[in-house]
Amino acid sequence: MFRYTLDNKRYHTLNYFYKQKFGKKVYKVSLNAGFSCPHMKNGGCIFCSHESGDFAGNKRDDVVTQFKNVQKIMERKWPGSYAISYFQAGTNTYAPLATLKEKYESILALPNVVGLSIATRSDAISEEVYDYLEELSKKTFLTVELGLQSIHEKTLKFIHRGHTLDNFTKSVLELKKRNIPVVVHIINGLPNETKEDMIATVKFLNNLGIDGIKIHMLHILKNTFLANYYEAHPFHILSKEEYIDIVCEQLRYLDEKIVIHRITGDPKKEDLIEPSWLLKKVCLLNDIDKEMKKRDIYQGDLT
Repeated sequence: MFRYTLDNKRYHTLNYFYKQKFGKKVYKVSLNAGFSCPHMKNGGCIFCSHESGDFAGNKRDDVVTQFKNVQKIMERKWPGSYAISYFQAGTNTYAPLATLKEKYESILALPNVVGLSIATRSDAISEEVYDYLEELSKKTFLTVELGLQSIHEKTLKFIHRGHTLDNFTKSVLELKKRNIPVVVHIINGLPNETKEDMIATVKFLNNLGIDGIKIHMLHILKNTFLANYYEAHPFHILSKEEYIDIVCEQLRYLDEKIVIHRITGDPKKEDLIEPSWLLKKVCLLNDIDKEMKKRDIYQGDLT
């Protein structure tokens, strides 16, 4: 059995990582702190619904209320477990430093909170925020999640990402220099990218020394620029079988110590245009497991 799993997986699971680090069950609570995104003034990314973090808490509630609402449910399921607060919605370093401190530290003051996970953009972290994050990382288990999506400049321009690969790389290195773990988001199935392009993105990140990764499948949501583009210029959407094949190969190029936080997305049914197969998340995860077993492959066996 692969050594970095408790679930008979062939990749390094987040459940395993948390259990080894904290000694008990750890769950994440997704929060919406009401942060915007600096790229919105430029129109945002073409796939963005302008509601980044669709499954985060209700932004009409303060973050402590959001957290406690989820904690009550989780405590019934896993009594005495620990929590990591996931600042998910928007760009969670895009605010005055005083605001960031108030939001983050109000959560850290709650019982059984062992860490923070902060989702942001590589072009939205100021020097004073880097300094604060370094300070914070010495007090709690801190992870910074950076959206990249692809290493290919032609793709970054097409999806209107708003930053370059160089900017992203410098941000990762700055965080790593300060001993802050980095989790990177990528998207498979972006227009005009080949399987080789998607594997190249993973190879680059592996060499960059990231700590974790979230792999998403491109999904087209209603009321986005991408939805309008797809209607006018239909492009190939990966089939379920193609996606599974690509993910299986990507995992092989990732060092076995890199934690796999996610290998599929969670689009809302009412907002989703394509692909419909993404709605069957459990089936997809099971099929990835079956395919890796069939091929007798593991995370990192090509590194």
